[in-house]
Amino acid sequence: MDTTNAETQAPVITLSEAAMKEVKRLINVQGLTEGGLRLGVKGGGCSGLSYTINFDEKIGPHDQVHDIDGVKVIVDAKSAIYLQGTQLDFQKDLLGGNFKFVNPNADKTCGCGESFSA
Repeated sequence: MDTTNAETQAPVITLSEAAMKEVKRLINVQGLTEGGLRLGVKGGGCSGLSYTINFDEKIGPHDQVHDIDGVKVIVDAKSAIYLQGTQLDFQKDLLGGNFKFVNPNADKTCGCGESFSA
């Protein structure tokens, strides 16, 4: 059995109550029934690495999948290294709101909050 795809491992990332509420709202609005919330890291951004967040119906053989309060959270193996212990938060503002990654592994972050270096 491939344990990288097991839902029994401790989640790499947690979601705040506000983030969970917003993710569930978006899933409902978009009518998603398959897949889940994909969180990741890619090269780029003003600090070297940037966060990615989207909904994905495809789960790869090296993805880690965690069921968090009824939401499948998908993280690829490479991103898991950088996201270990991170919390996804959602903050409302006058323009609507945005997701924020609170990452204890980031050595420095940029002003936009969307990129970091480790």
